[in-house]
Amino acid sequence: MAHPTQLGFQDAASPLMEELLHFHDHALMIVILISTMVVYIIVAMVTTKLTDKLVLDSQEIEIIWTVLPAVILILIALPSLRILYLMDEINDPHLTIKALGHQWYWSYEYTDYEDLGFDSYMIPTQDLTPGQFRLLEADHRMVIPMESPIRVLISAEDVLHSWAVPALGVKADAVPGRLNQTTFIVSRPGVFYGQCSEICGANHSFMPIVVEAVPLEHFENWSSLMIEDI
Repeated sequence: MAHPTQLGFQDAASPLMEELLHFHDHALMIVILISTMVVYIIVAMVTTKLTDKLVLDSQEIEIIWTVLPAVILILIALPSLRILYLMDEINDPHLTIKALGHQWYWSYEYTDYEDLGFDSYMIPTQDLTPGQFRLLEADHRMVIPMESPIRVLISAEDVLHSWAVPALGVKADAVPGRLNQTTFIVSRPGVFYGQCSEICGANHSFMPIVVEAVPLEHFENWSSLMIEDI
């Protein structure tokens, strides 16, 4: 969960998000080094009173500032492509959940169970209990087992939506008539919040996503109780 004055990302709760954080730090260090070098060169060129014909017309310098950016781009592109393919990798998911976006709430269907599905609405501000977050808490959470590959099939019934949970490194568009999919593994128990990340209408900001990761035994108990209630 993000906190006030936070400048960085949320703490990673999945291996994929950890990879994204490492890549962010990797790219940011390269950007800082390039920015520092460029600022130094600008200051040096503006303040110096000396000129050198080898600086004004040098074949070696032109080769360096052509080859060096290409090498830097490769250092950024290779880990980026690796993570891109990891995000599309789906290996034998233990649980498949269908998330359907509506105006303006989410509905979830556990396709591995015969009768397990529910709608997830935002809890109004006046109904919140102490400790719950305004505009982020939902009346029904998407409960999943931790340390298990989870596949989420994402679509929409009416307009464009986007299913996004920052702590899990997941963001996928929900498009009417199209079925997108994403996968993740939650590495620790907890409650992770997200929101619709597509401008889908007047109540766009009132479509919270709440994912609760629990041990497998607790998930089995929860699913049994939910099926009985339905």
